[in-house]
Amino acid sequence: MREIDGLRRRLFLLALTTLVPILLMVLLSTIFSAGLATRLPIGVLDLDGSDLSRSIIRAVDATPEAAVTTPVSDLAQGKALIRSGAIHGLLMLPQHLKRDVYAGRRPDVVFFYNTQTLTTGNTILRGVNAAVATVEAGIKVALRTSEGQPVDVAEAELSPVPVQVNALFNPTLSYIAFLLNTVVPAVLQVIIVTSSAYSVGLDVETPHRLRSLRRLGGGLLPAMAGKILPYTLLFLLVLGLSDIVLFGVHGAPLRGNRALLVFAGTLFILACQFLGTLLALVLRPTAKAVSIGSLLTAPAFGFMGIGFPRIAMNGFAFYWGSILPGTWYLMARIDQTVRGTPVDLSLRPVLALAAMVLVFAGLTALVLEVRRIRLRNAAPQPQSAAAA
Repeated sequence: MREIDGLRRRLFLLALTTLVPILLMVLLSTIFSAGLATRLPIGVLDLDGSDLSRSIIRAVDATPEAAVTTPVSDLAQGKALIRSGAIHGLLMLPQHLKRDVYAGRRPDVVFFYNTQTLTTGNTILRGVNAAVATVEAGIKVALRTSEGQPVDVAEAELSPVPVQVNALFNPTLSYIAFLLNTVVPAVLQVIIVTSSAYSVGLDVETPHRLRSLRRLGGGLLPAMAGKILPYTLLFLLVLGLSDIVLFGVHGAPLRGNRALLVFAGTLFILACQFLGTLLALVLRPTAKAVSIGSLLTAPAFGFMGIGFPRIAMNGFAFYWGSILPGTWYLMARIDQTVRGTPVDLSLRPVLALAAMVLVFAGLTALVLEVRRIRLRNAAPQPQSAAAA
């Protein structure tokens, strides 16, 4: 009850633990609600003006990724439009394109895009490559059939060793199943660690407050358990609400074991709470603990192996990610949502989370015991009757 009353009095802490994650969840859900970026505008510089170049433009415009919206007169204009953000790429069709193609030469169809916008650039590039390859294959088949070769033979000779590519776990390339499924826990990790450091730090920053906490809770360990538990339930509620929106509203895949997913989520929250509590007990003042907690967890999304594989990271990034609960929780989460991994193969990240809870909780209990002994030794001793 004391912590619930404290939340009502500390509006900042209440907003940090409830309002901020819910607003972020709503914002991210709105941003990624489309699931996949489509019809991204591009410009075209057609220096050939032939029926072949127009066929390529129509093929590119027909792809779901790109929309040909802006014809440009030269490269300088196209470069300026890309930099301004009016278009995301520029397709340049060279002079004498048709003549060189039918003469057996290989003219270059060039696509310019901003490499700083990796997501949009790579999405459009995928669509342009597919469209140009389709037009090229059609021309080759037409040339072969014009020489009397049967259509099926001409098509077979274009790819004598066909390659079939299948996306196993996210075939629609939806950002809901990929980014939204991982960004919310990554943001929640920052909030849990910093809010735990802040709430605990307020009660342990000075010996007087620590004595009050011990007296009200019947001991430091019971008091700390009672202080952490309401926030655990609160964060479980927030995580559960985000999963309801993700799986129920957006229809993200949930192919694995739900009980294991809930268990991993509980361990994740507890590990983050004990990490924040440990920072608050070791670092003073409270502002320092909160700052270190945010510094430790804020850049963690880049080290969790979501956008870049951890096996390819350098040692610094790899081990930074390894000490954070979110890394292991996202492994278990992706296994039990997108991949549908059997339970026995997902035990490694769950056991890592359990080990983190035990280590952080054990260190927290050890620091609390040291603080208890110091408080007892620092307490004034009653005078004896003889001394009186």
